[in-house]
Amino acid sequence: MEASDSVLLQEIDPRVLGSRLRAARLAQGWTQTDLAGELCSVGYVSRLESGQRRPNAAVLESLASRLGIAIDELLRGPTARQQDKLTLALDYAELSLESGDVVEAESRAREARDRAVAMPHPDLAARAGFLIARALEQQGSIDDAILELEPIVASDAPSLLAVKAAIALSRCYRESGDLNQAIDCGERLLVRLDGTPLEATDESVQLAVTVAAAHYQRGDTGQAVRICRRAIDKADTLDSPIAKASAYWNASMMEADRGAVRDALPLAERALALLAEGADGRNLARLRLAVADLQLQLDPPQVESASAYLDHAESELQTSSASAIDLARAQLIRARAILLAGDYPAARERASQIVADTITVSPDVAAGASTIQGQAAAAMGMLDEARELYRQSVMLLTSTGADRDAAQMWFELAGLLEDIGDNEMARTAYRSAAASVGLRSRPTVGKAAVDQAAIDQAAIDQLAIDQLAID
Repeated sequence: MEASDSVLLQEIDPRVLGSRLRAARLAQGWTQTDLAGELCSVGYVSRLESGQRRPNAAVLESLASRLGIAIDELLRGPTARQQDKLTLALDYAELSLESGDVVEAESRAREARDRAVAMPHPDLAARAGFLIARALEQQGSIDDAILELEPIVASDAPSLLAVKAAIALSRCYRESGDLNQAIDCGERLLVRLDGTPLEATDESVQLAVTVAAAHYQRGDTGQAVRICRRAIDKADTLDSPIAKASAYWNASMMEADRGAVRDALPLAERALALLAEGADGRNLARLRLAVADLQLQLDPPQVESASAYLDHAESELQTSSASAIDLARAQLIRARAILLAGDYPAARERASQIVADTITVSPDVAAGASTIQGQAAAAMGMLDEARELYRQSVMLLTSTGADRDAAQMWFELAGLLEDIGDNEMARTAYRSAAASVGLRSRPTVGKAAVDQAAIDQAAIDQLAIDQLAID
């Protein structure tokens, strides 16, 4: 060992040296036992890596030789070559993610993050954390994905990675039913991007429309429409197919929500054409699902065409970075197509499996599937079962704060109750639908009478809800 290296060995913080030794070991894919070999004990290697021991020159030289690296890398820090190797490892992890091998992607990303932390290299560690989160989301571990994403989004200086993480975080909050958090996390970062170069990026537009989707699901349709209009204007200035596709896609959702399905469909098809120019397999598949869903809402529904879109989308989802919830949503639309085709037993069976798969991870998907079960049961003459399934749908959505969707479920339940002649309960369900979106009656009689009517109505409504809960 050169004299300068010997001096540096005595001066270096053992914790820094230990972290570099650990990073070099992980880069080889070795365990501590592999590194120790016959040279020293595993416990001694562990104490070196934790900074509890400082090796002598001979031991350090032997360890460096076993690892195939220069002592200089251990004493003076990672070289550009090491960083390139780590970047390549993350590239491989991302490739595994995009090809649908999410378990391999998570494993590679976790190993890379250990190495990045040990270097230390915070930027690469953050990128690894983002890939881990995406892999967890795809496996249906939404809460774990959220925990990985939150510190990336909360980083001091906004970065492109932070914007991408915020898109994923807002989506995960939305899928878990926490709509307020889905909105807040996205809006906070959008404020921080204002006036920065990141404001004029595709990702900024995508973040805005992701926030709009959460507003839409919460029932803030006017705000969602305004956000989408601003996003379309920004996308036009960027002249970016991806940004435009995101904006048109969400504008299509808004039109569909207003009941203008025939206006929504061309917007979704335009977004699909724009997105097809890129290589984002997951979003391309999700947009095909959206088009299929719109076709099923037409009168009469275009079941055959929707089924073709579903076939294509499901194939793309299997070979992309789609999440477990993406796959469940595809199955939900497929179940609706089967229902509209008249195969009620098959629709009921498929929807039942979706409920079982998603009731704890995505209440809104489970609620949609429960509704399809109820529609199938009603079509088969099993009206008591249908009413119970509709009640389950309403309770799932009400518990998540998805008021607009809950209102739709209450409205459909009211129709079902009318079908079986339970008009009093139907009226209560209609009132609940209105209340879910903030509508209240305007009294036109004296205050005392109004107060008593409100008390009486509240009692009726509560009794009806209690009856639904126990029937």
